[in-house]
Amino acid sequence: MTSPSSRRKKTLTRPEIFQRVTKPPLDILLCAPRGFCAGVVRAIDAVEKALTLHGAPVYVRHEIVHNKYVVESLKRKGAVFVAELDEVPDETRPVIFSAHGVAKAVPAAAKARNLFAIDATCPLVTKVHREAEVHHKRGRHILLVGHAGHPEVIGTMGQLPEGAITLIETLADVAALEPLPGKPLAYVTQTTLSVDDTREIVEALQLRFPELIAPHKEDICYATTNRQEAVKRVAPLVEGLIVVGSPNSSNSQRLREVAERAGCPVARLVLRTDEIDWSAFGSIRSLGITAGASAPEVLVEEIIDAFAERYDVRVETVSTASEDVFFPLPRELRGDAAPAAAE
Repeated sequence: MTSPSSRRKKTLTRPEIFQRVTKPPLDILLCAPRGFCAGVVRAIDAVEKALTLHGAPVYVRHEIVHNKYVVESLKRKGAVFVAELDEVPDETRPVIFSAHGVAKAVPAAAKARNLFAIDATCPLVTKVHREAEVHHKRGRHILLVGHAGHPEVIGTMGQLPEGAITLIETLADVAALEPLPGKPLAYVTQTTLSVDDTREIVEALQLRFPELIAPHKEDICYATTNRQEAVKRVAPLVEGLIVVGSPNSSNSQRLREVAERAGCPVARLVLRTDEIDWSAFGSIRSLGITAGASAPEVLVEEIIDAFAERYDVRVETVSTASEDVFFPLPRELRGDAAPAAAE
């Protein structure tokens, strides 16, 4: 005869209970291209190469790129981030300027202190600086389409004397613009803007000022354009979309806005998994994921893993462009050309 104890229901262990719970399905559409652009790779590599060549500390003026994860990682390796050059206590150590570019007064101040300065400005930002200088030399007033306070805008406006550049942020700014009589107008743009927003503002400028001189080549960088196009493709197909990036990253914020405009019901900018609003994503069955140009792929994988803990995920990559752009390191850090920091 079977004993009463043997007829008792088996108590499941926690792992067994977990295994028997069916996770809801979730299709993840992974945008490509996403994440690091060539300019960001160059800037991060510049800091790491300087640390390899000269040891710690290496000073960096402002965040090398707008991503807290990247900045904290470089801090652990020996990078010290400062707001201004007067915070650098040791004039024998390398000082690196961020990928966003700096006003001309900054390298001038570094030279005055005899600092070993390394400029990690993205070459595409440098291109905008050169365009502005050429327009100024040719007697034109420059309109800069961009966002006030962004480091790239501060750096671009700081290439020329005060008053040589007028910042245009909105269509209202276009309507209110009163240029100097007889002064030709030219425009340049911040490299990380929304392609659609910029097009609207430029079209309004051209309507008001038909003789407005445009850049020879689009100022918005290839990476910004490619990432926005990928989001436009994916956003209408999913119930939610996550942009992996920092809140102070302009190109990441623009990706979120592009997703919303493309019809995605829920679009959020998230840096790490602890920022995910699960109440907003709890019942979805399809999710898009992209990353701003300063967000490393490891954070994308972290986000996917977080969803995999709650869902039975199936990941598909949606690619709209291929990227093979490469920018060499600043001259001071290239092989045998790299000088030793002062002893």
